[in-house]
Amino acid sequence: MSFEKMINATNDYYLSHGLAVIHKKPTPIQIVRVDYPQRSRAKIVEAYFRQASTTDYSGVYDGYYIDFEAKETRQKHAIPMKNFHHHQIQHMEQVLAQRGICFVLLHFASQQETYLLPAVDLIRFYHQDKGQKSMPLGYIRENGYRIELGAFPQIPYLDIIKEHLLGGKTR
Repeated sequence: MSFEKMINATNDYYLSHGLAVIHKKPTPIQIVRVDYPQRSRAKIVEAYFRQASTTDYSGVYDGYYIDFEAKETRQKHAIPMKNFHHHQIQHMEQVLAQRGICFVLLHFASQQETYLLPAVDLIRFYHQDKGQKSMPLGYIRENGYRIELGAFPQIPYLDIIKEHLLGGKTR
């Protein structure tokens, strides 16, 4: 199962159990041309992004606004920084300025390791190490939280949020 599908299944679990309401944000596109080879088989031939997207997911957990990006890599020792765009970093800074909970879920497919990296640590790395082409796994291990994958939910990231980002408190 892909990382995105695992996150979506986790969010479905959280929703169905009344724990959180978190959804994937749609990517805003402008459809320019559509071919209709058959009436029931419309095919988008040309489309453009309307605007730069911000992060992948947003929602609410226990009265807290949550906003996060998800990235997967096959690399063993780092995540490419080209995966993080300036407008996404700005968006994360804005969420944090409003006291929202913001982070990145990072999945190292070849290692089968998944981490929650708080946005403050991603932003710090982004601004301090602009010349870096990638963020080392060591930095992620030092500043992030490893998530042990499970069955239900598959990626229990709310446990990390409650314990580490909210200090064990909920409202």
